[in-house]
Amino acid sequence: MAATQKLYYEQPLARSFTARVCEVDPARARVALDATAFYPEGGGQPADRGVLHFAGADAAVLDVHEQAGVIWHQLDTLPPNAAAGDKVQGEVDWARRLDHMQQHTGEHILSGTLHRLFGAENVGFHIGTEAVRMDTDIPLSWQQLQLAEQQANAVIWADAPVNISWPEPAALAALTYRSKKELEGPVRIVEIPGGDCCACCGTHLAHAGQVGMIKILTAEHYKGGMRLSVVCGGRALQEYEAMRSRQQTIGALLSAKPEETAHAVQRLSDEKAALDYNYYGLCQQLFEQLAAQAAQTPNTPAIYTLPGLSPAWLARLANRLAAAVPNVVCAALSETDRGTGYCIASAAQDVRPLIKALNAAGTGRGGGKPGSCQGSCAGASPQQVEEFLRQTLQS
Repeated sequence: MAATQKLYYEQPLARSFTARVCEVDPARARVALDATAFYPEGGGQPADRGVLHFAGADAAVLDVHEQAGVIWHQLDTLPPNAAAGDKVQGEVDWARRLDHMQQHTGEHILSGTLHRLFGAENVGFHIGTEAVRMDTDIPLSWQQLQLAEQQANAVIWADAPVNISWPEPAALAALTYRSKKELEGPVRIVEIPGGDCCACCGTHLAHAGQVGMIKILTAEHYKGGMRLSVVCGGRALQEYEAMRSRQQTIGALLSAKPEETAHAVQRLSDEKAALDYNYYGLCQQLFEQLAAQAAQTPNTPAIYTLPGLSPAWLARLANRLAAAVPNVVCAALSETDRGTGYCIASAAQDVRPLIKALNAAGTGRGGGKPGSCQGSCAGASPQQVEEFLRQTLQS
């Protein structure tokens, strides 16, 4: 079968096209056309979506892939009378295509800027449903990323042209371009003056200004370099709107103006720190009183249920009790939204067999060291856990 004519290269802004069916694959509900404006998945860019209009029937294009130069269109339903030679009208989902071109062109500009400023190579790229993932081969500071973001956006605001070319071998050999230099045969070069010069197979905008804006959302160290989450164009606007909505909600909760939310959060943090300090002191006093109470009956298991204790505080209470009555098993319990949290400790006994039996009886999970085990029972209340412990320890 002859290679498919790639209209997405020849007419990248075409939203519709006419073509003929070259082959029908009924088993996979797909067709190959003699020409297509649908971009097939590749180079980190997802495939286009849209519709193929057959005579008397329409079929949604769910995916597009290239195999040995032939571009196959995966359909939701293959029209029953579809056959080679049929004339079809294709319509590209333009909102999706424009989004992908904004993300891809923006990625070029940012990658080229990072390479120019810091020598960073882009070693991974994928247009996701929410953001673009970019991987660099070297670590970069947030200050470096901010500088690159500013300069990349300057290229956009200068509305630099996006030039596409297929240089002859001699011209290609003399050209300085970024990435994919191992390619053989015709190489497609994407050049954005001041922004990037790179070999690439994707679809791009005609001018950098159509990207609108580039924004780096997150950056984390990854395999010796950085993994960036980036949004461009319409996605950057959506991200801003989402951020503004979150800011409004936060401001309302804090009864603060947008420019005052940071101070309001700091105030709440200081207040929480003071409350935590007081809570710590009160718990310590309470635990000392409970330990003194347990010490009055040193041969009786010390089991206490207190509301709202975190796992860390359960452990503090259980271990304090074990220190006060070292010859028996001690337990701290607290009700949770999933059942009962527990910490069981003893200075003289291995409590792990007891924990194993408790978990089996109360649909629990947990474990630890011989002298202290912690976990939770989803199928039992604190009263049930206490009753089980006392009955088991008495037997």
